Amino acid sequence: MREIKIALLGLGTVGQGVVKVLQKNAALWSKKCQAEIKLQKVLVKNKESSREVNLPPGVITTDWQEIINDPSIKIVIELIGGIEPARTYVLEALKQGKDVITANKDLLAEYGAEILSVCEKAKRNIFFEASVGGGIPLINPLRQSLAANNLEKVMGIVNGTTNYILTKMSQVGMDFAVALKEAQELGYAEADPTADIEGFDAARKIAILASLAFHTRVCLSDVYVEGISQITAQDLAYAQKLGYTIKLLGIATAENDEIEVRVHPALLPLNHPLANVNDSFNAVFVRGDAVGETMFYGPGAGQLPTASSVVGDLITAIKKITANCQDYSTCTCYAEKKIRPMDEVKTSYFLRLRVVDQPGVLAGIAGIFGQEGVSLASVVQQGCFPDEAELVVITHLVKEKAMQASLNKIEQLPTTKKIVSLIRVEESGGVI
Repeated sequence: MREIKIALLGLGTVGQGVVKVLQKNAALWSKKCQAEIKLQKVLVKNKESSREVNLPPGVITTDWQEIINDPSIKIVIELIGGIEPARTYVLEALKQGKDVITANKDLLAEYGAEILSVCEKAKRNIFFEASVGGGIPLINPLRQSLAANNLEKVMGIVNGTTNYILTKMSQVGMDFAVALKEAQELGYAEADPTADIEGFDAARKIAILASLAFHTRVCLSDVYVEGISQITAQDLAYAQKLGYTIKLLGIATAENDEIEVRVHPALLPLNHPLANVNDSFNAVFVRGDAVGETMFYGPGAGQLPTASSVVGDLITAIKKITANCQDYSTCTCYAEKKIRPMDEVKTSYFLRLRVVDQPGVLAGIAGIFGQEGVSLASVVQQGCFPDEAELVVITHLVKEKAMQASLNKIEQLPTTKKIVSLIRVEESGGVI
């Protein structure tokens, strides 16, 4: 049986998970691949760090060129994360004739086109199932299983940290700061949670999914991004009364020759499939013209779930090598569809504002909305304060620029005390 030598860049949480999976089921992988997998080298920063896994002498190295320049190593698994030095390592590995497996969403969202161009020139493959959704199969279904479809929409919960926080705020009534602290204590959130709570992690993931789904290169800078740090437990309580919950969604849709890609909190009807995805779980909803509506659900992160996707890619890569398969990764972004500006995007809105409690106030607000072409679905007075009233407004579909123009005028009214919350409403897709 042929021996395939591989190398691992990074031995952090996921890297150790990959080693665990490989060591636990070594005999099974040999049968699946019809090859023996040998972990030849593992790149680390510090050889003396304590780890959960044991490796044979001579496997661990701190010299990345020892891996890149070894022609016997056929596959490199990059689990360092971030842009550099990961980008350099990946590009050099491909140029040296090695296939690459990565879980690096940052790298793919920013430099996916460059990496695929190098793959094409070097006639090598890159696999990245673990880059979005942890252990959930998403990348391969979009690239292969759903290839017969003209995909219309990809929408999902792709960040477990924010989903955990919003779940606790909704179900227990926790304030945002308390829920974030609990998420950090449980290891769901980093010490610096900015990338998660401000939506950047989700934005990188939806950029990757949109690029695959719509065959158009989408980078992080193309994604409208808004996080959850301004969402309050009161917003969630009001949403619940109105038949909604609030989730941080990554949304990508295609219409004619335009696509829109955005990340922001959104009200979802309680009977929407994504509304019941709680805690740190992820789920992605996909709609195609042939398949209809599908949803992929599971753990979006974690040591072994992510390692599951990495090793799954490894098995695919080895099978291609042992079968002498001649295909290689190429860029599928041939459509070059226009990215729709956020000002032109149409959604419904949930608006909460405090106003002076006196006759004629609502008429004045409704008049401004009318001037800007904003149609109101409902207006409810939800609370009373000394000399103030709190209004909750839900609009029909309207362009972002019309809604923002309305708010600018409403804020200038002497009867407006505060615009408390503005959250988009996602009605389309799913069983609603």
